[in-house]
Amino acid sequence: MAISLPSLPYADDALAPHISAHTISFHYGKHHAGYVNNLNGLIEGTDLADASLEQIVMAAEPGGLYNNAAQVWNHTFYWNSMAADGGGEPTGDLAAAINTKFGSFDAFRAEFTTAAVGNFGSGWTWLIKDGDSVAIVKTDDADTPLKHGQHALLTIDVWEHAYYLDYQNARPAYVAAFLDHLVNWNFAAQNFAAA
Repeated sequence: MAISLPSLPYADDALAPHISAHTISFHYGKHHAGYVNNLNGLIEGTDLADASLEQIVMAAEPGGLYNNAAQVWNHTFYWNSMAADGGGEPTGDLAAAINTKFGSFDAFRAEFTTAAVGNFGSGWTWLIKDGDSVAIVKTDDADTPLKHGQHALLTIDVWEHAYYLDYQNARPAYVAAFLDHLVNWNFAAQNFAAA
């Protein structure tokens, strides 16, 4: 069973002007698709050929197999962490958990921004469920909370290919656009309720 490239949950231009169709065409169409193709080549003819993506991530040792499998998983999660009508603040149980943990949404936003902007080099910044609470974690390169038994709620990709065509080296502007206009709090709330 080959791993397939999942469809985007929106049109290529749905996140514009905050993330352009040009960026999506490279990020999804080249980078994400490339990880899928690489992964399929790595699992072909192995004991993992019929495994699910999650099973491959959990079974893989550090190196090429893990990097490609984790990047497929991370990117799929990232696309769903955004919506054309996203941004704003969460509601319900997730909002309560954020307010309890950080004191306010503004305090959460400041800490998430600091983490994402300060994530040195390539990587990801995540909001995860931590018991009955939430936490912000950063992963380097392809690493993913899934491998560490953590329940991801949302993520922002801070590899340069995620934003460079639209923001050049202005990562803070990209992070602000993500939080103001793109973050999919409904997706995060569903993950919070299911974890």
